[in-house]
Amino acid sequence: MVIFLLRRLLFGILSVLGATFIVFALSRLAGDPRNLYLSVGVTSPEVWEQWGKDFGLDKPLPIQYVIWVSKAVQLDFGKSLSTGHPAFDTIEEKIPATLQLAAGAFAFALLIGVPLGVLSAVKRSSFLDVGGRSFALFGQALPPFWLGIMLILLFAVQLEWLPTSQRGDWQHYILPSITLGWLPAAGILRMVRSSMLETLDAEYVKLARAKGVSRRKVIWKHAFKNALIPPLTFAALILAGFLTGTVVTETVFAWPGLGRLVVTAINNNDFPVLTGSVLVFTVLYVSVVFFVDMTYAFIDPRIRIR
Repeated sequence: MVIFLLRRLLFGILSVLGATFIVFALSRLAGDPRNLYLSVGVTSPEVWEQWGKDFGLDKPLPIQYVIWVSKAVQLDFGKSLSTGHPAFDTIEEKIPATLQLAAGAFAFALLIGVPLGVLSAVKRSSFLDVGGRSFALFGQALPPFWLGIMLILLFAVQLEWLPTSQRGDWQHYILPSITLGWLPAAGILRMVRSSMLETLDAEYVKLARAKGVSRRKVIWKHAFKNALIPPLTFAALILAGFLTGTVVTETVFAWPGLGRLVVTAINNNDFPVLTGSVLVFTVLYVSVVFFVDMTYAFIDPRIRIR
């Protein structure tokens, strides 16, 4: 088990380094940031050179990356080119908003997807099963940006029940959480239903029924526990996706999170903020995947010897 976890940890570190180097290189392909913030022909050569020294733009790209990594491990991502403030402080300010939105969407996806998936599998071919599969179909077909706009139009503009945008009290979390969690809820429903159907047809479940075990115990103890690994994988990847892929939802609802920050950094060619944000995204994603690997090792003993 220790070798299994150490191998996963090593792969995670390599993934972080690889992702940050790629994004770091791509951020520089847009050109010299000084061309965006300093006027050629107006700015003095001294100011131009000073900017290069301050931001490390006068060094080769590999050297810039090594310097950046050595500072990044100390949580020093450099200074924002657009504001002049430390990039880490700018990113740190946006993290709570994204984490809160991701938590709300993840809770919505689990509370809708898991019970409906189990119910759809237990009531196979019934009206409830048809309703669950229809929800899964339409849930995965609706684009999040369209769903968000429709929710705003109905519940905020027409009914005036909920606020349209921004971050505030608990009411501000409802529409963004539903918008972000709608598609994953449909995916979890399909995954849970498929895994439960396969488990319910297993021989040990039929044997438990033949022994007179109660229906509830058969479903939740024998079937659901053994059908948990595939949905667990999917749910963990969904959570990682929530933490790193909230750009559309944050844009629609003007949510002040990391997603909007990255879009702004791209538009402004602000590579200290951009590469720092990607590093945070990557670390969060790899951490979630590593946690899932650890969970696997405890749920399924067969994984410990791999």
